[in-house]
Amino acid sequence: MNAEEPLQRVADLPGVGAAVADTRTVVDRLLGHRILRRRSSDVSMESALRGARASAVLDGADAGLEEVRAGRSGDPRIKGALRVSGELGLLAETWPKAPRQVLARLHALAAADGAGAEELGRPRTGSEPARDPLGVGPAPGAAEVAARLDALDGLLAARAAVPALVVGAVVHGELAALRPFGWGDGMIARAAERLTLIARGLDPKSLVPTELGYLELHEEYGPALRGYLTATPEGVGDWVAFCCRAVAAGARDSLATCEALQRG
Repeated sequence: MNAEEPLQRVADLPGVGAAVADTRTVVDRLLGHRILRRRSSDVSMESALRGARASAVLDGADAGLEEVRAGRSGDPRIKGALRVSGELGLLAETWPKAPRQVLARLHALAAADGAGAEELGRPRTGSEPARDPLGVGPAPGAAEVAARLDALDGLLAARAAVPALVVGAVVHGELAALRPFGWGDGMIARAAERLTLIARGLDPKSLVPTELGYLELHEEYGPALRGYLTATPEGVGDWVAFCCRAVAAGARDSLATCEALQRG
């Protein structure tokens, strides 16, 4: 089976096309904002900070935005999320070509202060537990993780005409379900989705803090992921639509940043 076919089937599910189109409209409005002609880097840096803090909070950190901005948080999840966010631009080109290498790097960045040095960048074994901040239940065993990561490699290598939002949602869902490393997996899954949107041209300058959208919609996050895990058309379609809404929420946050910069 062609690697593009599963992605196209997801893209064709009821409601997915409309969700993609609605989100694309918001993202395009952000990308067309005139402040970006001279302040694009400022918006990108703010997006990185706000996204990192949101992703860490979703994994259980407790830190306010200004505390993070001032560098006062010692929480290992905050520190890890900031490292991950700071390196996304460097990893975007490698991501479609060598996803396992990038995932290992993301884990080394995310878990440097939360896991042992011998665990960094190495998928967990069958005897190692996986944290479950979203309450989705036991993680798959090591053999299933390896098989599904192989399948994910194939999906990322396929240069399909499938919308980046669909590919990103599937990447996020798979990694959030697999929890391949056991520590920092949520941060890695959200970073991988963001990398997919950057690499596939939806958000080439990394302006959209997608993680912030997931924090804003956090009460729906776990239930939507559990729906994805059913592998039913309804569950998968609802997950992709949920991811689209989260991306749109992140784009609206950056639009607000643009407006604030424009007002001076």
